[in-house]
Amino acid sequence: MSERLGAGRYVAAGERPASTVHELTTADGATVRGVLSTVAGARTVVTLMHPRQDLTHHPLVPLLLRAGVAVWTQHTRSVNNDLNLVHEQALHDVAAGQVFLRQQGFDSLVLLGHSGGGTLFAYYCEQAARTDRVETTPGGRPTRLAEAEMPLPDGVVFLAPHPGQGRLLLACIDPSVADETDPMSVVPELDPFSPANGFAEPPGSSSYAPEFLDRYRAAQRDRVARIDAVARAHLAETAAAREAFKSGGRAEDRRRSLAPRVITVFRTDADPRTVDLTLDPSERPYGSLFGKRPDLIDYGLVGFGRLATPEAWLSTWSGLSSRADFVRCAPGVTIPTLFVELTGDQAAFPADSRRMIEALGAADLTSTTVRGLHFGGAIADGEPTGNELAAAEITEWLGKRFPLSLPH
Repeated sequence: MSERLGAGRYVAAGERPASTVHELTTADGATVRGVLSTVAGARTVVTLMHPRQDLTHHPLVPLLLRAGVAVWTQHTRSVNNDLNLVHEQALHDVAAGQVFLRQQGFDSLVLLGHSGGGTLFAYYCEQAARTDRVETTPGGRPTRLAEAEMPLPDGVVFLAPHPGQGRLLLACIDPSVADETDPMSVVPELDPFSPANGFAEPPGSSSYAPEFLDRYRAAQRDRVARIDAVARAHLAETAAAREAFKSGGRAEDRRRSLAPRVITVFRTDADPRTVDLTLDPSERPYGSLFGKRPDLIDYGLVGFGRLATPEAWLSTWSGLSSRADFVRCAPGVTIPTLFVELTGDQAAFPADSRRMIEALGAADLTSTTVRGLHFGGAIADGEPTGNELAAAEITEWLGKRFPLSLPH
């Protein structure tokens, strides 16, 4: 791992943290960046990461600094562009950051995974603790994780983690798509937004019969399995072209091995729980993470996993093939763990959170619930935000286990 100190520094009013930008090289040769913000005397550092998003300005950062810890906010190599996001590569990215932080001399390293960062860190903790790390991605690419230095953190916080990007998509992909090349094609008996199947015009809550939901969930798995088959076929063609080039040396075969195959997945905002609030009830508002009209958003451009390479689809977005599955990884998470559930979460529903908590392998396990939305907003105007309430729980948990600096 190599490291370069960036020139950017700033001092914020009040807490006066010092922040530095760092560029790291991962064990598999990628470049990633992060920002280390610290306060005087900080001996514990908390890492915030997400496989796809830039968390540099996450609302928890100033709250954690005020609590007396340093904060490391890091990108993966796929930040803000998840077209080719492979979770096994993202583990290398996490590892580079943890190696860097150990070198800085902190006494304690704590991971904090919010939303998709939760499963990323669960996967990392599981693999860091193993001697037999996964050797290939779900698409067959060597991971080189066995060769990587993967420091095991001293603790981990999961804030509103969803079950994993693949599991999340498996629950919200629209199985009524009749033709993968036609975004308007519909299988009527599976249409979640048809009144004939229980849909009600918003803002009224829909009401789906158990028989419909059983067919719907099975059809979702069937659609993901079909896309998996397409992804594997593309990868097989690429592998055949690569082998042909090795044996024949023809430029044509080399071009075929390099030609990208990008999978388009229409309609991925159709989880019945977002419009039928009687399903796994909670304090969540009507609608999905993307807005109040899933019946319209489902047909638009925005959504999970809409474009992906075959490798990224299998590693990240397939709920049947991805290893980045919180419940699968959770038994391997044995370090001290805090799980914070948000009562108005529209991505991790109460039953999901129960399964995740029950699967965790930590002997020192604390779970708590605070009122808030998935991204930490307030449920009602004038209330404390979910992030503020979560920060209080996190600070208390940290203070009982790790050194915190005194306020200055």
